[in-house]
Amino acid sequence: MSEWDIVVIGGGAAGVAAMRTLADAGKKALLVEASDRLGGRACTLHVSGMPLDMGAGWLHSAQHNPWVEIAEKSGFTVDRTLPRWREQWHELGFSKAEQQAARNAYIAFDQRMRTSPPANDRASHALDPDGEWNAYLEALSGFINSCGNSEVSVADYLAYEDAATETDWRCEQGYGALISRHAAGLPVALATPVTAIDRSNKHLRIETPHGTITAGQAIVTVSTNVLASDAIAMRGMDDIYHAAVCLPLGVADKLFLALDGGEDIDADAHLLGDPRNAITAAYTLRPFGRPVVECLFGGEGAREMEARGLDGAADFAIEELCGLLGSQWRKRLRLIAGSAWGRTDYILGGYSHALPGRAAERKKLATPIDERIRFAGEAVSEAEFSTAHGAYKTGVAAAQALIS
Repeated sequence: MSEWDIVVIGGGAAGVAAMRTLADAGKKALLVEASDRLGGRACTLHVSGMPLDMGAGWLHSAQHNPWVEIAEKSGFTVDRTLPRWREQWHELGFSKAEQQAARNAYIAFDQRMRTSPPANDRASHALDPDGEWNAYLEALSGFINSCGNSEVSVADYLAYEDAATETDWRCEQGYGALISRHAAGLPVALATPVTAIDRSNKHLRIETPHGTITAGQAIVTVSTNVLASDAIAMRGMDDIYHAAVCLPLGVADKLFLALDGGEDIDADAHLLGDPRNAITAAYTLRPFGRPVVECLFGGEGAREMEARGLDGAADFAIEELCGLLGSQWRKRLRLIAGSAWGRTDYILGGYSHALPGRAAERKKLATPIDERIRFAGEAVSEAEFSTAHGAYKTGVAAAQALIS
């Protein structure tokens, strides 16, 4: 195809951040993306004039999230309304006493992970075996880690908790739209999956279905599940493949239901479907005051919903909502959009978690085996993984390392 100073592989938050950094430094760089759009797991769909984020939606840890400043400089609107995840609208199906008991169970779980962590580093082994709220803690892990407690490292769980703040904002025009906008005017090749990187010569040979790209250096930002699948052949990179296997993506998906009426419902009201079941969803009613319900599934719940398909998942969500709000809601709700990241080509999951005993693999993934190649993405971040700002920071760091 052509020759470049640096090729960035993958057009999610990390790839876009790396590409913008290289371009600002005057490098002759190209961003290649396997799918037909930029943004990766940040994807904004426009339905009936509404921008709906199908993946990343919250500007987490806003005080040190670089996307906040980027949004404001780009003319995007940052909504500083905080999430109401700890509230249950009108206490439906989850009384104040039960909410406090569930929070106390989480506090005790967190304390055990800190003061007497299990020797095998498996978060589920820090649970009270007879805990009344273990299913609630399992659902919570699905939302936080995109997997169950049995699959996640205690060290990884706590690293994220200690780095995060509770200031989470949103971008009114959509997080996915913001990330895509950050690449405006940059050289980009869409629908160009990379199948191999040949390191045997002075210049890297990057193979794609459209031909070979020659580059002096490369930044690889594809997901760990894509790396682990050996979709990109790279001889001599066994440590990278092993790290990717140890940092798999779980599953986290969203559905959006159109809501007919509902003006009597508070904007951004929150409901947890069933606090005593690991397979449940978190619902935001009328986000931004829009006539929709945003449904979030994570971990075991998301796996179950992907097996049911979008229509089946919508049926489940509507049934949960009717159980809380009343059967009359059935006529007012209908599916308008949904994601299934575990079945999405070139992504294959939600966000990364370290398997028990494998939290150190994040640093290994960031350590270059070949000085010409850097890896970036949310899975590379040692404390801000699973976030678009964590991905951004690793993309910038990878670009700066090659520039220097």
